[in-house]
Amino acid sequence: MTTFQSYDIIVSGGGVAGLSAAAAFGSAGFTVLCVDPQPPITDRNAEGSDLRTTAILQPGRLLLEEAGLWDRLDAEAMPLDVMRIIDAGGEVAEPRVTKDFVASEISDQPFGWNLPNWLLRREMVAHLEGMETVTFRPGVGTAGVLTRTDHARVRLSDGMVAQCRLLIAADGRNSPVRKALNIPVKTRRYGQKALAFAVTHPLPHENVSPEIHRSGGPFTLVPLPDFEGRPSSAIVWMEDGPEAMRLFNLPEADFEAAMNERSCQILGPLTLASRRTVWPIISQWADQMYGARTVLVAEAAHVVPPIGAQGLNMSLADQRCLLDLAKADPANIGSPEMLQRYHRRRHPEVLARVTGIDLLNRTSQLSAQPLRDLRAAGLNALYSLAPVRKTLMQLGLGMR
Repeated sequence: MTTFQSYDIIVSGGGVAGLSAAAAFGSAGFTVLCVDPQPPITDRNAEGSDLRTTAILQPGRLLLEEAGLWDRLDAEAMPLDVMRIIDAGGEVAEPRVTKDFVASEISDQPFGWNLPNWLLRREMVAHLEGMETVTFRPGVGTAGVLTRTDHARVRLSDGMVAQCRLLIAADGRNSPVRKALNIPVKTRRYGQKALAFAVTHPLPHENVSPEIHRSGGPFTLVPLPDFEGRPSSAIVWMEDGPEAMRLFNLPEADFEAAMNERSCQILGPLTLASRRTVWPIISQWADQMYGARTVLVAEAAHVVPPIGAQGLNMSLADQRCLLDLAKADPANIGSPEMLQRYHRRRHPEVLARVTGIDLLNRTSQLSAQPLRDLRAAGLNALYSLAPVRKTLMQLGLGMR
């Protein structure tokens, strides 16, 4: 027997983006159902836990504060005061150009605050459990979508049918909702994968996030709280696919030797402090960010390589735009006019950021020595122009 319930909003997807959207709209007084076919893994050491980290930039933090989430996250968040770009693309793997982008040049706050993805899920799920306006149903997915002029009906994998005025697709790069609505995407592949893991090191990171460029992609260290009494960082190491898989499958001692060579030991010898995970790298963007009674957010709408902490922060910018539109005219959430406004406001910025990150990623992949030398010269030139440097930092944060 089919059961039937109505909500203002259904969020398809229970990752960090979907959970934060549910909290944001629930805090604004809308009734929300959030579903995801996979129960969230909220233990660092559990099989399948997401060991990547996310830097929540200043605008994203404001949204999480409004959603009531930040109080749960603040104590675990590691501030990012300096983004350090290191070019190690010379004949030997050692730093030859080092430039610091310092948050205090443009703000009295850090660039952002770094948090492990598994921890974000844990705290967001706990927060939703206490919200009367939000129902979270992990282990239940979206099985079908039927849209009408004034509502959408979502058939769930457990047989329930739910109705809403607005369906938010936050269900990933292979979004079932996007596919159900036949919204096309464009995909750009780089032949890269990213290794993600945590390390400890003898030298304190001092809230500095170094990004080391040689070839294959950046090697990025992001500050974490101390682990077992030692300074700790999360690492995202991007490499050409076959090399990434070779590294992934190395014995631990050999892997540590390889990562220490690639890190130039700028924080001293690194020691692996978690298992290794590997992720494919693509750029992807939807031709439009809405369908009938539906909007696309996060990776359902756009995917970028993990450079400059843009991924989730683009997703939070989607939510900020959508929430502002909903609060300005709550009686008409999900209307064609609202959805078109959302697309007009977000899509040009999404395309600009996808293009910019694509350029940065291709630059980081360079292997020919003359091109690596040109990359180092370009970093020097950009950094030496203070107005350009400050503008780049403001753009990276999403400041207007």
